[in-house]
Amino acid sequence: MNRIKEIWSTTLDELINKVTWPSWDELVQSTVVVLIASIIFALVIYVIDLGFDNVTRLLYNLF
Repeated sequence: MNRIKEIWSTTLDELINKVTWPSWDELVQSTVVVLIASIIFALVIYVIDLGFDNVTRLLYNLF
């Protein structure tokens, strides 16, 4: 039981004293960057999917 208390107190100490938490502005900026990157990535995958769809339809129509 003492080992669990020691681990918990060490973890709590690191979270309070050693972790650098982002400010609100940094958090908002990071969130916006992730959202924009996710949208761009989704659009690229959508375009690639449309391309493969058109190629497979063309191949099926040939045979």
